Amino acid sequence: MRAGACKGRATEKSGGKTEQKRRTRGDEESDHADYGEQHPGSGEHAPVIRAARCGERERYFSVLGHREYAYALFRELWRGAGGMLTGVVREAPVPPEARLFATLESPALSELVRDINKYSNNVMARQLFLTLGATAGLPGEPHKAATVIREWLAGKGLLFPELVLENGSGLSRRERISARHLGELLGHAYRSPVMPELMASLPLVAMDGTMKKRLGQAAVAGRAHLKTGSLAGVRAIAGYVLDARGRRMSVVLIVNHPNAGRAEPVQDALLDWVYRR
Repeated sequence: MRAGACKGRATEKSGGKTEQKRRTRGDEESDHADYGEQHPGSGEHAPVIRAARCGERERYFSVLGHREYAYALFRELWRGAGGMLTGVVREAPVPPEARLFATLESPALSELVRDINKYSNNVMARQLFLTLGATAGLPGEPHKAATVIREWLAGKGLLFPELVLENGSGLSRRERISARHLGELLGHAYRSPVMPELMASLPLVAMDGTMKKRLGQAAVAGRAHLKTGSLAGVRAIAGYVLDARGRRMSVVLIVNHPNAGRAEPVQDALLDWVYRR
């Protein structure tokens, strides 16, 4: 879906003077309105809406539920292949006499993790979490996934008693882990055989992913792989910094505060300090 990103000015006239006001939200300015006339006896200005200058932008929305989407997609592909579909979609357990119709293999895990981490794809992270749960028996469920992960951590000697896993993507007010233990996990991952795949999946500061527009002129640009995370009242970064002396350092910063949205300068200062120390 394409939508216009509108720019304009609100012009207010009062006492023979004209004041120019701009209202902004993010990088987009507000619609254009000229407050030049008054309601008789009200003392209030009547807005006259004028055309705004709009650029073209893209937004993606899910307009169907998962069941309706799967049915509509299958129906169109089936028709495109010359078939005809007259039935309806139903959700039910797979009967034991069911015959396997087709198998579709997903991309390799290393490819999926790259998409998840580079662009902070919460839906894919959730699906991966549930897939881990399915290894303990179908269907994949959050509590099963949490158990699988805890058992894996314990098998590596990583005991995180405060760890809470609920949603799997981080979009939860219950999920938690300490900065110390997340740093310990990063250290363990760095020593693992799949370290190169993990590090390459993380956004590279000032270069790509969710860190593409951060620290472009800083000394740490291109020298840190970091995963970002944000909720209202929460900001976090975690990953690796290659410092000025060629050492790879694990970095974790988690801010829980009503003003956490203002923590970006603190994150930037920490990364600069780790790089230069």
